[in-house]
Amino acid sequence: MALSKREQRIRIKTRVRSKIKGSAERPRLTIFRSNKEIYAQVVNDLDGRTICAVGSLKLAGAEKVNKVEQAAMVGKAVADKAKAAGVESVVFDRNGYLYHGRVKSLADAAREAGLKF
Repeated sequence: MALSKREQRIRIKTRVRSKIKGSAERPRLTIFRSNKEIYAQVVNDLDGRTICAVGSLKLAGAEKVNKVEQAAMVGKAVADKAKAAGVESVVFDRNGYLYHGRVKSLADAAREAGLKF
């Protein structure tokens, strides 16, 4: 029996999550991609606390550009917020999505803005 795309992503996500944990020194940068928007948050898994979060829904000017450019804007914004909160390096969690398109754009923009992963 073939798995649906969603079931496949959830299976990948749980497998990766068993290996990746965010700590206070190196929190986890996780993303969520919907059909229209993209969201990113920096999470300390040991405390169960979100350090900062950004979504394309609330970014100014994000509705005027395409989705790949939206993802780049979110990546830059989350990196700026994380650096303001004192986070220099993170563990990247692509959340079961392929490292391509919007996911890659967000990661590259966060790296350019100064986050290390």
